[in-house]
Amino acid sequence: MAQPSQPILIAGGGIAGLATWRALKRRGIASRVVERSARATDGGLAINLPGNAIAALDRLGLAGDIERLGHPVRKREYRTSDDRLLAAIDEDAFWGEAMRPRAVRRADLMAILASGIEPSDLHVGAIAGVRQDASTVHVALADGSEVSAPLLVGADGVRSTVRQAVTGAASATAARLASESWRFMAPNPGVDGWTVWTGKHGLILLLPVDDHTVYGWVSLGTAGNGEPQLDRLAAAFSGFPARVRKALGWALANPENIYHSPIEEVRAARWSQGRVILIGDAAHATAPVWAEGAALGMEDALVLAGIVAECDDPGAIGPRFEQARHPRVAHVQAMTDKLSKAARLPHALRTILMPFITPKSYRGTYEPLKTL
Repeated sequence: MAQPSQPILIAGGGIAGLATWRALKRRGIASRVVERSARATDGGLAINLPGNAIAALDRLGLAGDIERLGHPVRKREYRTSDDRLLAAIDEDAFWGEAMRPRAVRRADLMAILASGIEPSDLHVGAIAGVRQDASTVHVALADGSEVSAPLLVGADGVRSTVRQAVTGAASATAARLASESWRFMAPNPGVDGWTVWTGKHGLILLLPVDDHTVYGWVSLGTAGNGEPQLDRLAAAFSGFPARVRKALGWALANPENIYHSPIEEVRAARWSQGRVILIGDAAHATAPVWAEGAALGMEDALVLAGIVAECDDPGAIGPRFEQARHPRVAHVQAMTDKLSKAARLPHALRTILMPFITPKSYRGTYEPLKTL
């Protein structure tokens, strides 16, 4: 696609949106990001980046940055509530040094993706509506102004406004891996790798993001009254190991740093309509069991930028993108569904099966993702 007279418009300044801006820039294609918020409210929290996310960052020219800012994740451990080891994964051996998984603060990841962006490439404001004709996409903004572009990339997340221009509905459904989930950061209580403990009433993940801090993710399998209830967390994990209780106790003592969030997924029937294309969570958000949300979003950006650079027909970009990305996304969705189903098994049965199914599921999920 020849350099358009107007910049391509990207809705959403999150990971997928900024990755798209960067991927297009590396191909000499101008774009502009429209982001509804000046700053993400959960920018201080962290994210686990599997090997294929590290490979995507390398292709975005950010290998050195993620090596500097990301904390190496060399192993995974799955444990019971009494700290018995159920399964262990040597991630170094599986991915290799070049694709070693890393944990990084989300704010740091966003900063490196946005490095070099000009003020003119970023507009803070909400999208109110989208319409398109044969040659242009017209985007109405909440402040009453309108922006036109040859192509609109919807990277605006689970509750995407742009998705309505493609599918006619929000199309988001809850992925019932857990009824409730919380995220927090806390001083590291002595955890040296990705570690999850599972019990009768829920599970907790602790992941070091540096030598002194862990990211925590907690889910409960039984719902309360529909409102976030922090007091239920202490009771649910009272019998867990001391390091779990220590990290969770610190978080509960600092509740302003705990974020409650639903677990949602998006299974849109299509990802494009004319000159409007959905990527990342706007197209295919999945429950976070394999931590593939950011990875898939950045891969989407790289693939889309390649198609935009090579395709002379703007109307063909969307279908080509869907054809290129559907198989990989469908694989992650299928493996997510499989693990989510296993997570709903009775606790006693799940504990018996985990030593057998966990290594197999890990290899089955990630082996196809080693190459893009």
